Amino acid sequence: MIKQYIQENESRMQEELFSLIRIPSISSESKHQPDMLRCAERWRELLIAAGADRAEVMPTEGNPMVYAERIIDAQAPTVLIYGHYDVMPVEPLNLWHSDPFEPVIRDGHIFARGADDDKGQSFIQAKAFEYLTQNGLLKHNVKFILEGEEEIGSPSLETFCEQHKQLLKADIVLVSDTSMLSAELPSLTTGLRGLSYWQVEVTGPNRDLHSGHFGGAVMNPINALCKMIAQLTDADGRITIPHFYDDVEEVSAEEREMIAHIPFDEEKYKAAIGIKDVFGEKGYSTLERNSCRPSFDCCGIWGGYTGEGAKTVIPSKAYAKISTRLVPHQNSEKIAQLVAQHLQSIAPTGVTVKVEYLHGGEGYVCPISLPAYKAAEKGFELAFGKRPLPVRRGGSIPIIATFEKVLGIKTILMGFGLESNAIHSPNENMPLSMIRRGIEAVAHFHLFFDEV
Repeated sequence: MIKQYIQENESRMQEELFSLIRIPSISSESKHQPDMLRCAERWRELLIAAGADRAEVMPTEGNPMVYAERIIDAQAPTVLIYGHYDVMPVEPLNLWHSDPFEPVIRDGHIFARGADDDKGQSFIQAKAFEYLTQNGLLKHNVKFILEGEEEIGSPSLETFCEQHKQLLKADIVLVSDTSMLSAELPSLTTGLRGLSYWQVEVTGPNRDLHSGHFGGAVMNPINALCKMIAQLTDADGRITIPHFYDDVEEVSAEEREMIAHIPFDEEKYKAAIGIKDVFGEKGYSTLERNSCRPSFDCCGIWGGYTGEGAKTVIPSKAYAKISTRLVPHQNSEKIAQLVAQHLQSIAPTGVTVKVEYLHGGEGYVCPISLPAYKAAEKGFELAFGKRPLPVRRGGSIPIIATFEKVLGIKTILMGFGLESNAIHSPNENMPLSMIRRGIEAVAHFHLFFDEV
């Protein structure tokens, strides 16, 4: 029945999703502020059309929040569905094969910014909800909360949750903003890493200097910054910041054994991203390194002259954006202070260093014994024909830990992304087949949720 519903309504559904994607809701760029409200309003319209009794755009300290609900029975259990309507910047534009905000279908995939993260995945939730309401199958309450700041660390959401605890009261949170191992190997995310993110500014001379007149006599801020970043990890991939590992949770032998049995083709993995070899912390497998071990990366670095041709200068300033992925029990604020202090301590005397902490959040682990997890497991099994593997993933959704802290409820991470979907990158995409199966899996989750 659900397959027939999807087939009969697919053209309409695609146009609705495209109407969201066409709005360039980039939260990190102030020029798109009007687009944030426009996207929130469009979501409100779509949730009402899908069957919500109430849907509104609510103000926050930052971008607006979309809240919607359908209350079947005040005494019935409640599922709170979370998603986000903001997207990442699209640069470098020259690497896109089509306009990032004009979705196109090629080879059975939707190509556009937000096709997966998270407009496409949130849309899966909305259309499963629509199917249930249109066919009178929903037996529990459903609430939606869609934010516009996830890609910049959700700075307004914790306060919003504190202020609206009763409104957001629920028994479980359901999120589609994660990925699976592959389309042939479905998986449910049981853990996420935390995050800390900084911008570093290194200043040397009070102006750009002629590299012939001053080269060799003055510390170059770019050289200094590169040397500082290079010191933050060693040859074995281990982070060198003192006390960084103090609170790191060591994965049990049982879980490491389970990870070792996950089907994983390292040669295929390397070929897919065009590298000759993997690299990471010595003593751990690739799947352990990118899911349950911390990592440290320079996400961007710039300074000096970068235009066409040559300009011989020693720049006054150099900049870098740095992030670390954290594991459960590591506190993002504590790590933020450790890193800032360490960068100051290793700075050469010829420069000054400013470290700005941009945002962060904690890791999360979902118990696979939760009844709602079992419902998600059954939903996946019906839609994909296989029981999903429980897998920790390396990404971060800081608000998930906040939901547990503020609202006191656990989250089920029912994601449908694939590594090939290229989220945060040029040519982000989502297979149409995954949207269909995702809607089916989520609908079955709700039906099984009523049984457990």
